[in-house]
Amino acid sequence: MSKENPTVSIITPSYNAERLIGRTLQSVLEQSWQDWELLVIDDCSKDGTRSVVLEFAARDSRIRLIPLERNNGAPAAPRNIGVKNANGTWIAFLDADDIWHPEKLALQMAAATSNEAEFISTKMKDFTDETLLSFDPIANPAAQLVTFWQQRIKGRIPTSSVLIRRDLMLRFPFNEDIRYKAVEDYDCWLRVLEAGVKHWKVQYPLLNYRRISGQISGSKKYMLQRMHMVHREFPRTNGLLAYVFTFTHAMGGFYYRVLRKGL
Repeated sequence: MSKENPTVSIITPSYNAERLIGRTLQSVLEQSWQDWELLVIDDCSKDGTRSVVLEFAARDSRIRLIPLERNNGAPAAPRNIGVKNANGTWIAFLDADDIWHPEKLALQMAAATSNEAEFISTKMKDFTDETLLSFDPIANPAAQLVTFWQQRIKGRIPTSSVLIRRDLMLRFPFNEDIRYKAVEDYDCWLRVLEAGVKHWKVQYPLLNYRRISGQISGSKKYMLQRMHMVHREFPRTNGLLAYVFTFTHAMGGFYYRVLRKGL
């Protein structure tokens, strides 16, 4: 294992995450797959986020803080900066308040190898209280294809679960237009899939997604407006199709969030 040439580079954008980021970083340290580096790109936090990250970095040289000089107002630019500074062949994204299952990277890498995949994610489950999390042992979960049209109908690729080849992320960076805040990831995955890249999704919740009151992704009206914008501006999409895909996304979100309680 080499810090200079790790297999996986984990990209974590952060902003005012002092209270939560420690548990997120700990979930990386607890991975059974240890061939990684972790880049925390701090978007000018006003709290003690950088101090927390530096404490972890002092204990493990694979963790690196990249402090930005100006706030970008969205995670797209910090993620892109992380990708450019990464040394790994693979990129994994992890938001500063989410928590991985200890076998997340190991099982994804195994699935990527067995399916000759370049772009892979996992199922997720929501949580609000991290003290209630438990991690059951799991071996060789199945992986299923997610097509471009399935993703247009309903977002099925949780960003904090994504593992993707770095060369693909350099070809398809996140849209840094502030209008795309909170949907830059959905737009990115659509562009990757439209280019013909196959996506495999591990059928087990290896990502624990923290639900926080007031978070942008929880604002239904805001997200539907942004989702409609993505579909409206996506190539070869007319106005009718944009409304249809926005509607199917809303219905799919209701089904997974309310009826099934997760992805």
